[in-house]
Formats: sequence, structure tokens, C-alpha cells
Amino acid sequence: MNRTSDSLIKIAATFVILLAVVVGGGLGSCAAYNSLRVWNAQVAGEAQLAQATQNRRIAVLEAQAALDSAKLKASAEVERAKGLAAANRIVADSLGGPEGYLRYLYIQNLEESKGQIIYVPTEGGLPILEAGKRGYSAD
Repeated sequence: MNRTSDSLIKIAATFVILLAVVVGGGLGSCAAYNSLRVWNAQVAGEAQLAQATQNRRIAVLEAQAALDSAKLKASAEVERAKGLAAANRIVADSLGGPEGYLRYLYIQNLEESKGQIIYVPTEGGLPILEAGKRGYSAD
């Protein structure tokens, strides 16, 4: 019986040790899994932060480029207007002032509008609308 009880004690001790290893391993693997999840979440958060920072930098650079473009376009428009004003001034001075220039533009528009109805303002500023429609009889 001594031998059987020693054998039972060895089997029980082996079972207890095996049970302790399985339970300890399970608990250890749970702790390792939780640590891995925390680390993975931290790395994912850092990646998202880096992506958001990069997206913000891109948006700022695009906005700066749009601002620079708008400033340059406005500057070009101002320079174009200055050139046009100088050209108009030269033409107006050569035609005897603003009134002569306006008369010149009026004549140019008359030449371009062949075959169209043109309303010519009278001295009162009102156009003559029905001048040619009434027939006058010579009695």
C-alpha cells in the first residue's frame, strides 16, 4: 500500500503541478494579451495622430497656396487695369479729351451694329421710338 499511496501522491502532485501550470499560463497569457491590446491601441493612436498632423499640414499648405495665388491674381489684375487706364488716357488725350473718346467709341459701336435697330437719344435724353412708322400725307 505504501507503493500505491506513493504512486497516487505522485499522480496527484503531477496533476496539481499541471493544473497550476495551466491556470498560471492562462492567467499569464491573459495579462500578456491585455498588455498587447494596450500597446496596439497606443501605436494605433500614435498613427492616427501622425496622420491628422500630416493632414492639417497639407490643409495649411493648400490654404497658403490659395492665398498666394489670389494675391498674385489680384496684383496682375491691378497691373492690367493700370495699363488699360494708361492706354485709355493716351487715346482720350489724342482725341481731344473724354468727350472726344466717348464720341469715338460711339462711332465704333455704330459701325459694328450694321442691320440692327439703334435708339438714338435726343436732347432731352429720351430716344425717338416711333419716328419712321407714321406716314405723313402731303395734302
